[in-house]
Amino acid sequence: MIRRMNHPAWFIVPYWTLFAIFVVIPVLAAIALSFTYFNAIQTPTFIGITNYIELITMDTVFMQYVLSNTIKFALIVGPTGYLLSFILAWMLAQIPKIPRTVLAIILYSPSLTMGVAMASMWRIIFSDDSQGYLNSLLMNWGVILEPIQFLQSPDYLMTIMIIVSLWSSMGVGFLAMLAGVLNIDQTLYEAAYVDGIRNRTQEIFYITIPSMKPQMLFGAVMAVVGTFQAGAIGVSLSGSNPTPQYAGQLIVNHIEDFGFIRYLMGYAATISVILLLMVYFISKVTWRILGEKE
Repeated sequence: MIRRMNHPAWFIVPYWTLFAIFVVIPVLAAIALSFTYFNAIQTPTFIGITNYIELITMDTVFMQYVLSNTIKFALIVGPTGYLLSFILAWMLAQIPKIPRTVLAIILYSPSLTMGVAMASMWRIIFSDDSQGYLNSLLMNWGVILEPIQFLQSPDYLMTIMIIVSLWSSMGVGFLAMLAGVLNIDQTLYEAAYVDGIRNRTQEIFYITIPSMKPQMLFGAVMAVVGTFQAGAIGVSLSGSNPTPQYAGQLIVNHIEDFGFIRYLMGYAATISVILLLMVYFISKVTWRILGEKE
């Protein structure tokens, strides 16, 4: 019996088991529920593609606010956070080990304490009364005469969400890029300068980026998934779901609204399937751009 189980394939059985339980089965369940009416109490009732039709033709909040907010948020936070991750990783690689480690921990820590940070520091900074740091500074400088409702105003909420998200965007993608830069063979740089490279900019584009494409790809995929799955930001800052005038309403917030507030689980599953398709499409585009051609 032991000899029959010594094949290398057995080593990946635990991974595939957990992957099936926590990824494959929930995705299949969401797809199945998206074709039903399910209120989390009664047995799901099959209704075909009715949920999808209602989402596209009748859900004005989704089409007018949620979809555009999510795309805008993802297009700004994703590429900008990705670019910042690479730039900071490259800059840290140029300094000695001890200060590099300390700075890497400082930059990475906001991604670990996101919920606490939003509930404390950022809400204090953008507080709607005169005690808020930003309002207090602006009033002391004579810029404004009365406090601005930053977190309740549709004119400011999305901008603040983007700022907070960029502040916490140095996650595992950033660490992967830092590891990628540090593990590049230094002899490549020496050979490149012999062959005619003249400055750091050429060094980055001709040596650094091509040598760390796996880490660049991983960071890009993590940025895509992270931005499209963001949802707690607007709700935590504004203190309500839906956010004021749907200014910070993202797809994840819409799913929570219908799934856990209205208990329309079938409709929430439909929205989650649309989100899954969006993430899959953007991930495939990212793979085409940064993936190995071979």
